[in-house]
Amino acid sequence: MEFAAAASEKHEIVIIGGGICGLATALALHRKGLKSIVLERSETLRAYGGGIGLLPNAWRALDQLGVGSRLRSMAVLLQGGRDILIDENKERKIEHVTGESRCLQRSDLITTLADELPIGTIRLGSEVVSIDLDSITKTPRLLLTCGSYIDAEIVIGCEGGRSKVAELLGLKASRAFDVGVIRGLTTYPNAHSMPHELHQIRKGEIGVGMLPITKHLIHWFVALPTHLLSGDKFPHDPKHIKQMALELIKDFPSNIYETIELSDLDSMSATHLRYRAPWDLLLGTMRKGTVTVAGDAMHVMGPFIGQGGASGLEDAVVLGRCLSMAMSGIEGNNKKEKIAKIEAGLDQYVKERRMRVLGLSTITYLIGIIVGSPSPLVKIVAGFILVILFRDRASHVHFDCGKL
Repeated sequence: MEFAAAASEKHEIVIIGGGICGLATALALHRKGLKSIVLERSETLRAYGGGIGLLPNAWRALDQLGVGSRLRSMAVLLQGGRDILIDENKERKIEHVTGESRCLQRSDLITTLADELPIGTIRLGSEVVSIDLDSITKTPRLLLTCGSYIDAEIVIGCEGGRSKVAELLGLKASRAFDVGVIRGLTTYPNAHSMPHELHQIRKGEIGVGMLPITKHLIHWFVALPTHLLSGDKFPHDPKHIKQMALELIKDFPSNIYETIELSDLDSMSATHLRYRAPWDLLLGTMRKGTVTVAGDAMHVMGPFIGQGGASGLEDAVVLGRCLSMAMSGIEGNNKKEKIAKIEAGLDQYVKERRMRVLGLSTITYLIGIIVGSPSPLVKIVAGFILVILFRDRASHVHFDCGKL
């Protein structure tokens, strides 16, 4: 149907979601001279999850966005790591990944990206109720909870695994792994003694990971099959989350228990990990008219190989490059020609990203099965497929998304 006449704002590019990918996409467009607005439903910038590990491919993208140098000063360089299996009294040193690896505080990453954007780019407390395409022009119109409309030439959905934009494109809903994770930060006023390494400790079905961010700050997580959680939902109250984490790791070494016991309550979060199935990424539609998706809205995946945030940063660089190239050749007021060129630019973006995120999502999907499935046979089959398809498990960190 055609839209009834109504007062509305008009913007060339609207990004839905003010998380890492949404802000990075806005920054990529800004660097290329393209103006956008970011609609974030929360009243504050979102920085859930404590810390985020970033491997070499993520730092290449951050350098293209012009924020790599600033962020490097906020985190120590990691020198590798250790896997410790308590049940078997074994310890395995993890080979150092070639290139740069650091763990950042999510709030530092979010704030840095936001600070680089022009004033007025981010609109907090702006939740999108619905997205429709005009039956004649095929351009998108957004309805906000406040009752106002925004007419846009381009809409980019960066609003996570339950994206309304992904629904509009017909992408199948994201699914839940049988894996949950509790995350937090611990501050040591007088400095901690942890080496600059990732430590992963496993006992039975419970895994704990710890990464230093600075000499005073440690990011930690507890990963576990969801059947070990009490009730149908994760707790939301930070005190309850902390109590649950401490109960789960009570038989772990005392230094692990102490780190979580000393953690900052306001950093605590519990999440049921989600994923978009690899076959949905292979076959799904990622562009309809001048609407597309990026980040978790396109390819939400587990954190098992540290590529969720990194792939969203790559999306931002590629999308900024493809859109700027498409729109640089637009002249005059020929609306039809302009839309055609924008669609071609978005198609190029989807083409460049589809196989990349398909590979990452397949790896994380298989690892998620290995970690969360209660069936030993299923774990063995998934492990066999993983070895056959991905002989070099670290190759994804050498990827370069190219120049902005």
